[in-house]
Amino acid sequence: MAEVFLRRLTRWQAEQQREAVADVYVEAYEGDAGAEYRDRQGFLRTFENTVQRPDFDMVVADAAGLVGCLYGYRAARTGEWWEGFRGVLPPEVEERTASGRVFILTELMVVPAYRRQGVSDRLRTLLLIRHATDLVVAVIKRDDDLGREVLRSWGWTKLGEFDRGAPGSAAPPRRGETEAPTPAGLVWEGWMRPTARP
Repeated sequence: MAEVFLRRLTRWQAEQQREAVADVYVEAYEGDAGAEYRDRQGFLRTFENTVQRPDFDMVVADAAGLVGCLYGYRAARTGEWWEGFRGVLPPEVEERTASGRVFILTELMVVPAYRRQGVSDRLRTLLLIRHATDLVVAVIKRDDDLGREVLRSWGWTKLGEFDRGAPGSAAPPRRGETEAPTPAGLVWEGWMRPTARP
């Protein structure tokens, strides 16, 4: 197996690499047969919007071609990102959001052949090392067992649950979500990094 090298991408480089990133998405999620085109197109639309968010940052894993990536952005101080959160947000989360100190991990993808080799840990370390945020959050589907396993292995804790945003919601898409319809009743789990730096 080829050695894996990590590198950061600027916003411009991420936009230039979008087709390769979409290839990783399709391989990493291995959706229903015949759904690859729809899933890929939905992903590309979501990715295009995410790349434009403030403080977007991305790292990729390369082994003679992209085999993984991790990216995210700083949450808006307005708190719109928390739309759909079930229950009451802890006051410290609201305070950190208002002060611009929350970073959102939008997507982590590693193709199956390179999983369980520490690639996701290396991607996380490189991405977060330069972000002086107090809180890092990821949101996954409740049935995303692999995502939950990764977050637990990182020592993260469950913050709470989100409902799917209403049509026209200002809340951003969640990990693994494209514009395809989402089953009714599907709930999202929010996970956060402990306050200590990685």
